[in-house]
Amino acid sequence: MFEYEIDRMNHAQLVREAAARRLSREAAESAGREARRSGRRNGGRDAEGPVDGGGPDRFARAA
Repeated sequence: MFEYEIDRMNHAQLVREAAARRLSREAAESAGREARRSGRRNGGRDAEGPVDGGGPDRFARAA
């Protein structure tokens, strides 16, 4: 009987761990979806704008 009770306790612990992992995975997926949505709303750019805006004539010609 004692072994059966230990097995039931282990089973209950595994079920709790699986539920916690599932919940954390769903939360991470939801956060990722929200980040992608906000990125689309902002046009995919940060508030600072593009970092590299230079072209071939970016520097002045040396004397």
